[in-house]
Amino acid sequence: MKKIVLGLAVSIATAGFVSTAVAASPSFTPTAIVLIDADSTAALLDKAVTAYAKGAKAETVQALQAGTAALETEAKSSTGSFKDKLLAQVANLKKLLPLAQSGLLKGDVLQKAVSLAKTALGAGQIEKLMGGGNLVSKVAGLTSNLNLVKTGLSVLGGSNASTGNSLVTTALGGLSKLSKGGVVAKAAEPAVKGQLDSVLGFVKGIL
Repeated sequence: MKKIVLGLAVSIATAGFVSTAVAASPSFTPTAIVLIDADSTAALLDKAVTAYAKGAKAETVQALQAGTAALETEAKSSTGSFKDKLLAQVANLKKLLPLAQSGLLKGDVLQKAVSLAKTALGAGQIEKLMGGGNLVSKVAGLTSNLNLVKTGLSVLGGSNASTGNSLVTTALGGLSKLSKGGVVAKAAEPAVKGQLDSVLGFVKGIL
């Protein structure tokens, strides 16, 4: 399975950006903030994409800084197998900050970077929720984060989006059985765990 690499996109976005301009650019290290709610982090990153589409450079940079800092806080606090994946997405977003500030960020580079970050974030939260105990009490959180993964994948397009969305849809169907509780939920839980593991395995493969 092909891994999605943003390095090429960033290189294209920086074409023509002379070394003197790089040297003159200020440092854009996001200020650490305590914000590890996946929905809030995703909302900040989405705000950066929306601001960029409007041509609001200052708002784009501000939202991207805040979203990147929130994602970094989550990544550093993670103890799961997605820790390195999250940190890699943080590094990708940080590379885009000076480009956003200078107006050299072109095309859909930011949107794809945010989509990958949201996919990693959602998957990391799913893994965390699956750690210990039954899944019946975690249906709401699992559903929310599966939808976050699905949203991220949909922007990427191609076979990755198609395959990933199919796996997510299957897992969402399984969670709907868990929400019924009782014997139905107990019987469905082993299959749902397998479906969630398939989603996580797929996400690891593309990041």
